Amino acid sequence: MWLDRFSTQPTPGGSLPPPNRSYSPAPRRSNHLSPTSATRPAFSPRASSLSLVPKANASTSSLSGTHRIPNGSSLKQELTANVDDPWDVLEQIIGSSLREHGKAREEAEECGRPDVLAEDVDFDGLSLRAFAHGNTRNKDVIGEDGQASRDYSLEEYEREKDTLEDLHKSISVCDDVLRSVEVSLTSFQKDLGAVSAEIETLQSRSVTLNTKIENRRVVEKLLGPAVEEISISPAIVRVIADEPIDEGWAQILNELERRSKLIESKLKGSDRIQAASDVKPLLDDLTNKAVERIRDFLVSQIKALRSPNINAQIIQQQKFLKYKEFHNFLAKHNQLLAEEISQAYINTMRWYYLDHFSRYRQALEKISLYHVDKHDAIGGDQSNQKAASKPLQASRDSLSIGRRREILKTSHNSAITSYLAEEDKSTHYLEVPFRNFHVALVDNASAEYSFLTEFFSSNSFQQMSRKFAEIFEPTFNLGLALTKDLIDNSYDCLGLLLCVRLNQHAAFELQRRKVPVADGYINRTNMLLWPKFQLAIDMHCESIRRLTGTANGRSAASALSFTGGAANSSKQSLAPHYLTQRFGVFLEAILALSREAGDDEPLSNSLARLRGEFEGFLLKTSKSSGIDASKRGKFLGNNYSLIQTIIADTEGKLAQEQKEHFGKMAHAAGV
Repeated sequence: MWLDRFSTQPTPGGSLPPPNRSYSPAPRRSNHLSPTSATRPAFSPRASSLSLVPKANASTSSLSGTHRIPNGSSLKQELTANVDDPWDVLEQIIGSSLREHGKAREEAEECGRPDVLAEDVDFDGLSLRAFAHGNTRNKDVIGEDGQASRDYSLEEYEREKDTLEDLHKSISVCDDVLRSVEVSLTSFQKDLGAVSAEIETLQSRSVTLNTKIENRRVVEKLLGPAVEEISISPAIVRVIADEPIDEGWAQILNELERRSKLIESKLKGSDRIQAASDVKPLLDDLTNKAVERIRDFLVSQIKALRSPNINAQIIQQQKFLKYKEFHNFLAKHNQLLAEEISQAYINTMRWYYLDHFSRYRQALEKISLYHVDKHDAIGGDQSNQKAASKPLQASRDSLSIGRRREILKTSHNSAITSYLAEEDKSTHYLEVPFRNFHVALVDNASAEYSFLTEFFSSNSFQQMSRKFAEIFEPTFNLGLALTKDLIDNSYDCLGLLLCVRLNQHAAFELQRRKVPVADGYINRTNMLLWPKFQLAIDMHCESIRRLTGTANGRSAASALSFTGGAANSSKQSLAPHYLTQRFGVFLEAILALSREAGDDEPLSNSLARLRGEFEGFLLKTSKSSGIDASKRGKFLGNNYSLIQTIIADTEGKLAQEQKEHFGKMAHAAGV
């Protein structure tokens, strides 16, 4: 108990024992009234965080001697004068000498006084010696800061020496690293300041540039369209000058034409733009280059039309019409050159059609045709026909329509080829070559006119008609010559009328295709066909008239009768005359081909003349053949009834008129 009071009792001066004295094994209670408590530095957090034990040198290395013992001299004198030496007292109490622990005291002095002293020590009922050498070294001591710490022995300090030295070295290295980091951070801070200044400069420049960009956008929005209208990009120049002519080239040409119109409008306007004047020379040069390339392209295609076995329509569709804007561009910028190109095309196509149709005509002329002449007329002399060795079929078919009408109903509109025409060994009537030639002519004329109207779209109708006439005039003349050769020596009325109907079909087809420029040829062909048809009808009338003049007495009647032999000489037959059969077949053929005949056709008058001659023949025959007067009406009625029977299936206005007429004649004859 005394030791407790002694250990906790403060010294009179409130100071610590002199430095050369050893520390007590028990920690001393600090005197808060001493001036040293105000000057003692705080416990280093860094030191406590880096080590599990307090440093023995921490206090002595960080505090000066005056701070540790402020009035050491006076305190020593006071203790020497008034108090016994504590070490002597302790030795007396313990019963052993404490001087043996000098080395420990020296090491304790070297370690220095701890920073924090425990205020209360629990001896656990042990003596001071036992407490000093017992387990108290492992007891936790609570310092002023409230943190628990351990009181280590000297041996443990020795054992931890190397670790602490390594820790010290590590801390030194860390300090060096931190110093280098500090230097780097300082340099980085300086650089960061420079970068910040540069960023501020860039921000100011960015604001300036944004303002300029916004101003330029406003200006571009106002001036962009105007500049775009009058500018010519290098791509356009390169394509016009060097690129091959194709669809892309044609599009660039359209763009060049659009720019030309805009620049011309700028130059002609009230507000004349200087930039347009500057671009105009370049535009003229580029336009001239385009004209030159178009000229070369069109000339090359025109030359291709003269190649052997070439199909002109393929070149027209794939080359000319595909780039039809070329001629319009050429006509606008160089009218003289455009006219020369047009004339070159006209000359080439005139030669092309004339050459091809000439060869086609030669092939058609090789087709074998039936020859129909005056002997094949209704009242023709059959004996002369047989003497001339003409086929009876030709004579018979020349008055009957038969299957010849199918040529008007055929759905196969293409013409026979030259090769097939040359190889055809069968015999035909004149309408066959006529039809094939005109089908080919209509097809080619329609195709050419369609091409001209589309390619030369800038021309007027009169100009287009003149171009078409220049191209097809020789070919039309060739067609007229073929028609004339076919009908000159022929009296085939049915063939001529079929040619008239085929010509009308060609006219209808041209109207459907809207090709009015070929109407002149159609009319000229009709002027060849109708007069020849009238001549053929006149030939039939003449043949009947000739028979009427020879019908005298019984011999003539016998010769023209079906029964016509001596067996009926005593009694004349009332059967229809054989000429009635021929006339009825011929009339039925004419009416079958005239179902849709117009009132302006001369066919009605021709049939009226032919019918008048035939009725005159029957009347005279009935009088001169010895038939009783009471039976003449029966004879005439039988002939008229036969004609009615033959033409009963015909249709049309003209057929109806003929049916009514012969019906009246039969009724008048008493049938």
